[in-house]
Amino acid sequence: MTQEIVNGADQKMARAVEAMERDFQGVRTGRASTSLVERIHVDYYGTQTALNQLAGISVPEAHQIVIQPWDRSVLGAIEKAIIKSDIGLTPNVDGTVVRLNIPALTEERRRDLVKVVHKRMEEARVEIRNLRRDAADHVKKLEREGEIGSDEVHRLLEVIQRTTDRHIADIDRLGAVKEQEVLEV
Repeated sequence: MTQEIVNGADQKMARAVEAMERDFQGVRTGRASTSLVERIHVDYYGTQTALNQLAGISVPEAHQIVIQPWDRSVLGAIEKAIIKSDIGLTPNVDGTVVRLNIPALTEERRRDLVKVVHKRMEEARVEIRNLRRDAADHVKKLEREGEIGSDEVHRLLEVIQRTTDRHIADIDRLGAVKEQEVLEV
């Protein structure tokens, strides 16, 4: 029972780190990447559909993304969805494809993106600390109910803290890598 608490907290913390990593993929770094637009949702006949399910997305050049819809009638909806999203790119529609030109990032925009990265890192840290608190509360509840002794509680709390520290170190490492990627000219 007690090991299940630790394992469950570890898995939830790992998922929090993975979610942060996925969010980092959507942060623009000056290079074209399909992950910038894959998660944009398009109104496709009244249904919100992910762009990667409506079109082929490719990167023919380092500073360009090409979106080729399988159904040409959805070109206008894709254009509207890209404009409405917060990626800050203007689509060029030329009849069969949508082209997104990625401009070089200004120093100010890079600093803003670093702030976004730091904000997302802090959100992930808070999520992990909340998971640690929940696991510790669960262990303390078992102690109050007399199911485990105080030595076992102390050992489990140390294991939970080491797990938390490991995941926070992962967040810091991934955040530093993304920050370097954003600041790279």
